[in-house]
Amino acid sequence: MKFLLFAFLSVLALCTSPSKPVTPSGAAPILHEPSRTASEPIAGKMNGLTFVAPPRQLTENPIVALQAIGANWIAVVPYAFTRLGMPDVHYNTHGKQWWGETPEGVRTCIEMAHAGGMKVMLKPQVYIPGSWPGSLDFDKTEDWEKWEAAYEKYILPMAVLADSAKVDLFCVGTEFAVAVVKRPDFWRGLIRKIRDVYHGQITYCATWADYQNTPFWDQVDYIGLSAYFPLVPTATPDVDSLRSAWRPVREQLRSFSAQHENKPILFTEYGYLSVDSAGWRTWELENGVESRAINQAAQANCLEALLSTFQAEPWWAGGFLWKWFPNMQGHEGYPERDYTPQGKLGEGVLRKWYGGK
Repeated sequence: MKFLLFAFLSVLALCTSPSKPVTPSGAAPILHEPSRTASEPIAGKMNGLTFVAPPRQLTENPIVALQAIGANWIAVVPYAFTRLGMPDVHYNTHGKQWWGETPEGVRTCIEMAHAGGMKVMLKPQVYIPGSWPGSLDFDKTEDWEKWEAAYEKYILPMAVLADSAKVDLFCVGTEFAVAVVKRPDFWRGLIRKIRDVYHGQITYCATWADYQNTPFWDQVDYIGLSAYFPLVPTATPDVDSLRSAWRPVREQLRSFSAQHENKPILFTEYGYLSVDSAGWRTWELENGVESRAINQAAQANCLEALLSTFQAEPWWAGGFLWKWFPNMQGHEGYPERDYTPQGKLGEGVLRKWYGGK
């Protein structure tokens, strides 16, 4: 997900159908069930799931499983990619993309969600092999301009597709920590161009560490962020300690919303691996995740703490869990450790807070 986020944070600090349950072998012992506090789904919240693009055309409707959880939104994520240092953005509309990332697949997934009574955020993202979008940087103005022209060529047709498919929310970019600070005029101009062709609501997805540096919150409808805040390093953190860690973050976010005319804050991404220390530095846990000790309780407790901390906050719009595999397609070979809660204790937590059956 974010391979070099830890390095970036160090520099920043110096400068300023339902799937079958997963039954993994060799799983770490589950120390306790997640806390079960009284909860009721709150009307108007985005109870979202990030819908992993299916590699192949769907043969059965995956929306039924999402409805059972109680989700009312999905995020559809068609990836393009950039190589670090290369001022280009590659997106292939025919071939070399998973089916769910092609315009045809994107539109089909949107239509299936709408037919199932769900709303959709279209969230085109740029993948940088061996890195992450926050590290994107160029020394020369002409390289920035080349990259920006290529990004527009990718993102504006997505906005046109979003408008024609009546997408409910469009994300103009994800985690471009350096680019939005160095090139604010480009992003402001891009948002204006997107609004010319797309007539729904708009957000941008900053990281938890740099959202305060994003210069154009006044031009979007939601303050979006990837909410991978490091909380508690314990192997299986209990819910109370996680909630305690969330409290100063919650107050900071509440204040930030108020500073921006009470603009709602949306967790455009949130989630936890189902491994030891899931509530700590996610970007570090991703390295060598295949060999880490499985810990469903850690993931479930983290979900419980986040949702019980934020669901009642009026300025919190909701969030999109990272991630959900439609009919278990698209996983990378370790779903028992991955962010998905499918077939795990975390699924029960989501079902409770999202109001599932």
